[in-house]
Amino acid sequence: MKSKFIKIKNRLIGHDHKPLIIAEIGINHNGSLAIAKRMADLALYSGADVIKHQTHVVNDEMSHEADLKKVKYIGKSIYQLMKDCALSEEDELKLKKHVEKKGGIFLSTPFSRAAADRLAKFNVPAFKIGSGECNNYPLIEYICKFKKPIILSTGMNSIKEIKESVKIIRKFRIPYALLHTTNIYPTPFHLVRLEAMREIQENFSDAIIGLSDHTVNNLACYGAIAMGASIIERHFTDNIRRKGPDIKNSMTPKSCKELVEASKILFQIRGGEKKPVKEEKSVIDFAFASVVSIKEIKKGQLLNKKNIWVKRPGTGPFYAKDYKKLLGIRAKKDIGIDKHIKKDDINY
Repeated sequence: MKSKFIKIKNRLIGHDHKPLIIAEIGINHNGSLAIAKRMADLALYSGADVIKHQTHVVNDEMSHEADLKKVKYIGKSIYQLMKDCALSEEDELKLKKHVEKKGGIFLSTPFSRAAADRLAKFNVPAFKIGSGECNNYPLIEYICKFKKPIILSTGMNSIKEIKESVKIIRKFRIPYALLHTTNIYPTPFHLVRLEAMREIQENFSDAIIGLSDHTVNNLACYGAIAMGASIIERHFTDNIRRKGPDIKNSMTPKSCKELVEASKILFQIRGGEKKPVKEEKSVIDFAFASVVSIKEIKKGQLLNKKNIWVKRPGTGPFYAKDYKKLLGIRAKKDIGIDKHIKKDDINY
């Protein structure tokens, strides 16, 4: 059976391919193109595959009602935050070109039709849709019309709600991935719930599965990769002392590099099936047991529990698993003590 995968630019993404590591600079740059470029450079230098941005066209994204209430953990309204942090279309295009010049993949999350139009004009290779838009079915349908692969985060949504989104994506025959997410910044470990990835995979067998993580270190990501995640996304900052709502749950260049290196190892570790591998043969030879004589056995005598037993090494030709079936078999020749029983020794 051919393994499923999606393709973004020249990168194949699926269980049989190295996990895709997404460094989300998001709004951590606080509206500065120079800082955004610096963050992108450091993330790519640390081994990230994708630099993920957020495209905010605030007037098309939110009504002014969003400006009426402060968000407690942010300290200002979400409207004001995004207005302060949004890059202009010109600057965002410069960021995209900068990332691609450095050899990275640039993706961004559109939070409105205007944002999706901008990214389509940029000819992004795929769309990343955030958890808040997972049940925004009109916007998902709008984005699907661009016929690009979709990576959809699923935080704050149930399987029932995700099914509606996937129904739209499938209607347009769009290759897609689903990321399990918990939208708490930062996320306590007990609320990560990695088993939810299995639930998502069971319900959406045609989806590529991954984790968008908001904890304060890489442990959840390591667990997710071991469980089969093909995509890992974490926020990224150049400096953990910066101000911003996503900084606490962001990885640094050091932790990004550690994640990338660990992902390569975990990719090799996971998978496989329970059976001996050929490389174990040298250990099998000394660790397993063979059937041997524990007394002298005369020609014509029957093998029994008093004259044969099992001992190392496991070089055979009869092994411990064969012991019982040799009981009661007649010797064809004299067999000395402490000898491996051979096929031409007995009427086998």
